[in-house]
Amino acid sequence: MKTYCVTGGAGFIGSHVCRRLLEEGHRVINIDNFSEFYDYRLKVANVLRGAGLSAGFDWKDREQDLRRLETMVNERQYRLCIADIRDPHALDALFQSEQVDGIIHLAALAGVRPSIENPLLYEEVNVRGTMNLLEAMRRHGIRKWVCASSSSVYGNHPDSPCSESEAVDKPISPYAATKKACEEMGFTYHHLYGIDVAMLRFFTVYGPGQRPDLAINKFIRLIESGDEVTLYGDGSTSRDYTYIDDTVNGIIRALAYVEQHEQVYEIVNLGTGGTVSLHTMVKTIEEGLGKRARLKAMPEQVGDVNHTMANIAKAAELFGYAPKISFADGIRKYINWYRGVMQ
Repeated sequence: MKTYCVTGGAGFIGSHVCRRLLEEGHRVINIDNFSEFYDYRLKVANVLRGAGLSAGFDWKDREQDLRRLETMVNERQYRLCIADIRDPHALDALFQSEQVDGIIHLAALAGVRPSIENPLLYEEVNVRGTMNLLEAMRRHGIRKWVCASSSSVYGNHPDSPCSESEAVDKPISPYAATKKACEEMGFTYHHLYGIDVAMLRFFTVYGPGQRPDLAINKFIRLIESGDEVTLYGDGSTSRDYTYIDDTVNGIIRALAYVEQHEQVYEIVNLGTGGTVSLHTMVKTIEEGLGKRARLKAMPEQVGDVNHTMANIAKAAELFGYAPKISFADGIRKYINWYRGVMQ
């Protein structure tokens, strides 16, 4: 058994990673500040699922609920640390009390459009927060690090698929710029202090527990309820949609890779190697739900990239990454989960 720290472990991807690590017999420390980016109760539900707790939760208020949640999960092989990566003292206190074998850093402010509205907050959380974590790792001798980057760093990529060897010097949103900065800082701390690093560029992850502001979650909710769906652009934009189980498999394999090797600094795409247009995405959801969407066309939004598709050859070569869930199957799985939760 090893002890792993997952920052942002109450979020969508993080909660799935925590659950996988627990299932594999490891101890998990989840650092999350339960930010108000969206309803804290969704994050509480994520933690309960991640910890394998299916019992009902008696909701009170935010402070009481989070205090009770800490008690519930800390009775298991799981420690919930409600703290902010912007607070270096909280990180020091944690790492002084725990012997950590590796860190999976997923905590960040996500989203292209909100980053344009509030770029300084994105810099504070994503860049300064990551620096705080790296400094804490340096001080406490933690040398294995997996960090979430994003396909957003590729910007409006003229060719497909996107490969890790290409220059990514023209981010088109503050969010993308912060993720690029994290990649650069990761290399600096690898070079100076021998931290072994896997920077993982995620490609549009979806599945149970997905953030409510993201397209697939939003479209399923609106189409299911018969509400109008706003469609930005002409529907030809496309994404490499990656089902959560495939992404988690990639994260766990990347963690094993940095643990088993020395002098590692790798940037690796985690996608499917395919792409799905916005029109096809809506059609697939309609078929899965058995309902037609009421669409409202709007102009494209500033900061959004037109197309993403990952070249996943490097992930396959380094640690045997092989996504298995097709988009249609992933949507069916998501809809089944969503309807089960809503019953």
